[in-house]
Amino acid sequence: MAHPFRSILNPIQFDDPSLLALGLARQLTADYGATLHLLHVAPKLRGIGEPDVSEDPHSVAEEKARLQLAEIAQQHLAGVRYEIHTASAGESALAKAVVQMAAEVNADLIVLKTHGRRGLSHLFLGSVAEEVVRTAPCPVLTLTPVAQERAAHLRLQQESPGAD
Repeated sequence: MAHPFRSILNPIQFDDPSLLALGLARQLTADYGATLHLLHVAPKLRGIGEPDVSEDPHSVAEEKARLQLAEIAQQHLAGVRYEIHTASAGESALAKAVVQMAAEVNADLIVLKTHGRRGLSHLFLGSVAEEVVRTAPCPVLTLTPVAQERAAHLRLQQESPGAD
């Protein structure tokens, strides 16, 4: 059987202590011999005439994100091929940044978690995951809060310093 996934994109939010989507993306990457692309989209205030999404290697926010992604990769991605990516985007263009990166890395799959908001909070806050699903150039695997509970065995544990 040919391996269907060669390039997997995993957007990372640093406020997610469980890194559950990363655990699942890591497992799929290892199973298929793929390359895992870690992405963090740093928020920015968009100026007049500036693009919605940009990549700026000299941006303080993106530099900090690259360091955090490198630390996460070092802790959790031993033996897995990975690449680190950053971008900056306004609040309304977060999904656009994910979709653009998926196209750039020729992703076969995007793995991300969703907060599973409903009702008015969903209406007002929108859903980055929902927009990614609607506009992505490839399949998207979303982990809803219920799926996150069922897949708890994939949760990556933070290693304590000095632990082997």
